[in-house]
Amino acid sequence: MPVSKMCHPNLVALAVLLCSTLLVNGGKVLVFPVDGSHWINMNIIIEELHSRGHEVTVVRPNDTWYIKSESPHYKTITINSSAGIDKERFGSKMEYDVMTHFYQMRVKELEMVEGMFEDTKLMQSLRDAKHDLVLTDPWTGTGVLMAHRLGLPLVFNVRWTIQGEGHFAIAPSPLSYIPIPLSELTDKMTFIQRRVQNMLYFFFTCFQIWYVTEPNYKPFVHRHFGSDLHYMELFQSADIWLMRNDFTFEFPRPTMPNVVYMSGFQCKPSKPLSKELEDFVQSSGEHGVIVMTLGTLVEELPEDIAEDIAAAFAELPQKVIWRHKGKRPSTLGNNTRILDWLPQNDLLGHPKTRVFVAHGGTNGIQEAIYHGVPLVGLPLMFDQADNLFRMKARGVAKVLDIATVNKENFLEALKEVLYQPSYREKMKELSSIQRDQPMKPLDRAMFWIEFVMRHKGAAHLRTESYKMSRIQYYSIDVAAFLLAVILLVFTIFVSAFRFLLHKLFYRNKVKKE
Repeated sequence: MPVSKMCHPNLVALAVLLCSTLLVNGGKVLVFPVDGSHWINMNIIIEELHSRGHEVTVVRPNDTWYIKSESPHYKTITINSSAGIDKERFGSKMEYDVMTHFYQMRVKELEMVEGMFEDTKLMQSLRDAKHDLVLTDPWTGTGVLMAHRLGLPLVFNVRWTIQGEGHFAIAPSPLSYIPIPLSELTDKMTFIQRRVQNMLYFFFTCFQIWYVTEPNYKPFVHRHFGSDLHYMELFQSADIWLMRNDFTFEFPRPTMPNVVYMSGFQCKPSKPLSKELEDFVQSSGEHGVIVMTLGTLVEELPEDIAEDIAAAFAELPQKVIWRHKGKRPSTLGNNTRILDWLPQNDLLGHPKTRVFVAHGGTNGIQEAIYHGVPLVGLPLMFDQADNLFRMKARGVAKVLDIATVNKENFLEALKEVLYQPSYREKMKELSSIQRDQPMKPLDRAMFWIEFVMRHKGAAHLRTESYKMSRIQYYSIDVAAFLLAVILLVFTIFVSAFRFLLHKLFYRNKVKKE
């Protein structure tokens, strides 16, 4: 028989074997994502899971902005419920009652979960699907509650939980050297900063939890899972916490065995620009390019601020690429090109990019670090000011207050970052540190997700401290017991001493008489 005819059936057999191996090794992942910029990084993980042969099912409300109902990388289950996030409100206003809005979001997300719990057909189909784990962003509790109800292992793609920054929910966080998020403090605090400023932010965070989270989650969890269970125990029992940051971004702090850092997992080498955009970038010559975008939530600035920014750009020799959907500023210079959308990663990775003007979202900051591009920050909301403060503390960013920004101070900030070499040098060093890892962050995330699939969880990495009360956690009961023992011994000692003194004094008195 000719060799070519023998090879054909062998190749077919090999192909069948490879396909069957993928089917055996492929797991089933149930995903409860958060919309907006959170979805951008969750989708990267989903696409990677799909490329490795895993079957992904995404549960989404019916009013999502970015989570599409159809995708080649995942199947969807669309719930007839609202996520409670008003895109128009986010996009058009930078100041509003944040706490009231968050309260309403918590109400909406729990209404969605309640509806899913009551849908017996849906719950049975989810059980019959035999998923290997739930992957969720704990900024909302939807996935956490569903994982607990379905009895599935739980993996977080996390920066924030419903109570605040993720570390504070799981790891020891002494306020003496760990700044509360949004306090804009470093790990090197003075006495006043430690005992006054940091503590005030801590109490404010506690107030937010009491006002926004407790009234919603506490009764819901007690109603569905029992009054002896605290809602945060469901979060703290997660098997793996895939943290979207690391210590190029965070200040040094205690962590836990089941916390896996994957900072920069969304970053990748830049791809070539379109010919039109490349020609524009190349026309900048030795001066280079400034890139400006304010993220996914805010598409335009107030007209007066946009006019000042455009006027400042017009006075620079650099070319500017600005993502802006608002009214075209009258002060716009010939060096500035306005786009509805721009390839952020590809521009940041271009050798001619000199500065990134950004709002301070985590994704943009991580890409700036990865490509070594210093920042001019215009924080707008949420954690953005704190994110940019961390970059400022490392000497790689100049931060402005959006409420006071004008042509003069914006131009001054741009010139400082452009022409002081320390900004770029320090950012290049930060980039070098972030990239110097034994394996790629996305590969590390995949390993731990698949680890949980293989072992049905990661209980051996999870501390049991979350099951303790505060009295037990801080050993107040032990201290009280030891204090009681010491007081008892001291009382016995004093009583015995007084008794001996009394006997001795009485004996001497009898002898004298």
